Amino acid sequence: MLVHPQFDPVAIDLSRFGIPIAIHWYGITYLVAFALFLWLARVRAARAPFRDHGWNKRDIEDLLFYGVLGVVIGGRLGYVLFYKPGYYAVHPLEVFAVWKGGMSFHGGLLGVIGAMWLFGRLHRRPFLEVADLVAPCVPTGLAAGRIGNFINGELWGRPADPSLPWAMVFPQSGTTVPRHPSQLYEFGLEGLLLFALLWWFAWRPRPMGQVSGAFLFGYGVLRFIAEYFREPDSFLGLQALGLSRGQWLCVPMVLAGIALMAWAARHGRTTR
Repeated sequence: MLVHPQFDPVAIDLSRFGIPIAIHWYGITYLVAFALFLWLARVRAARAPFRDHGWNKRDIEDLLFYGVLGVVIGGRLGYVLFYKPGYYAVHPLEVFAVWKGGMSFHGGLLGVIGAMWLFGRLHRRPFLEVADLVAPCVPTGLAAGRIGNFINGELWGRPADPSLPWAMVFPQSGTTVPRHPSQLYEFGLEGLLLFALLWWFAWRPRPMGQVSGAFLFGYGVLRFIAEYFREPDSFLGLQALGLSRGQWLCVPMVLAGIALMAWAARHGRTTR
């Protein structure tokens, strides 16, 4: 049985040099996520059909800017609306207190969808073309974020059998109960595995929209599985059918992914 290493959440503290700035590991993981997206999206843009449709480095940089706004705004609003609507209805000003934590992937996804729609409209590009370029570049960012969760010792897993070699005690949970390091499970499933599958899937010619649908389906399924090992939020607990809020939010993702892939197979023009 292991114990969480209790990392210092502050990676770089400049106060010792008289500069009142502290750089947190979680912030660094966000920067890593955005840098990986920039690199991978440029690789995608250099290939057909994106290259043939005039995609260039400036487009990718603009897309990243829109995406960052979508992640931050959507992620925060998603947390407010999906997880604590009652609390923030009483404390509306705390919606802006992002430094206190509280981000939702599903809200961030909706924010990114909105950002891609806006980018496509302003740059006169089909929404699904933008989404197909972006989708395989997202999981590495998710992986980086889960490493940030692990460093912070947050979003710990459900109780595990003490005989499990990697069962881990998270002091932040307020107990000495050994738990699944679910952040690392999600790093492997929603991050590395999903990236490998999507990158392989997107490397061959696909009807427009199928890569985006594959992302929705793949993430939804893998996150649904990972949620069985992740401790539900204490203020929510398990809900109908013994599922967590995260699992219920994955259900429409899976259905939308199946529908989009089926639609693309019939109506989407082949892309690469």
